[in-house]
Amino acid sequence: MNFKDHFSAHAAIYREARPRYPAALFDFLAAQAPSTTRAWDPGCGNGQASVDLARRFDEVIATDPSVEQIAHAIPRSNIHYRAEPAERTSIDAASIDLVCVAQALHWFELDRFHDEVRRVLRPRGMVAFWCYADCRVDAVIDALKNRVYVDLTGPYWPPERTLIEGGYSDLSFPFERIVAPPIELCMQWNLDHFLAYLRSWSATQRYIRANGQDPVSLVENEMRQAWGDPARLRAVRWDFHLQCGRLQ
Repeated sequence: MNFKDHFSAHAAIYREARPRYPAALFDFLAAQAPSTTRAWDPGCGNGQASVDLARRFDEVIATDPSVEQIAHAIPRSNIHYRAEPAERTSIDAASIDLVCVAQALHWFELDRFHDEVRRVLRPRGMVAFWCYADCRVDAVIDALKNRVYVDLTGPYWPPERTLIEGGYSDLSFPFERIVAPPIELCMQWNLDHFLAYLRSWSATQRYIRANGQDPVSLVENEMRQAWGDPARLRAVRWDFHLQCGRLQ
């Protein structure tokens, strides 16, 4: 299997700039899981979701094929980070209560991953796959952001990005579905954090490597004028897509 590594080169930026998932999401998952003994976070990246799972589960196994991402992951005593692909792990069979994939499912070889999920889940174990794509602030900020997202970095997004933009609706889901509550993904960010988020995109980093120029800098002055006081907190919202189910 060829591992498409889009994040290792800027793992530290990625960890600091990404939005945090709401507590309501993890509260729901913990309440629906058959127990809160052990969760698995495949494609864990920097461990953002792993940390929230660790507050609700006795043990979290967090795997990612990127050694660099694991090196920058957030340490917790009950999180066990492993540099392993999601399709083939060292996790014991029938030992996991919840498999939680945060913004990573589109990188996996799905058939092999689903086989691994079925192997490691306990009876009636739960799966939760989610993603988010574009964000919104206001009409003026959004137009400037879209110059980066569409006009400048558009050709540098990997083809898997279309799966995120479609909310994973085109991907197979061979599990008994659970109806999930609506989850709002919204952060209160100042300008510097918002710009850091734009720079954390894999397409932005790829644009920089190809052109020797930061595409965010091309709109930064206009963005600063539109934002006003750079310390001002603005609501940044994403469309959040969540699929939940149980082992049949």
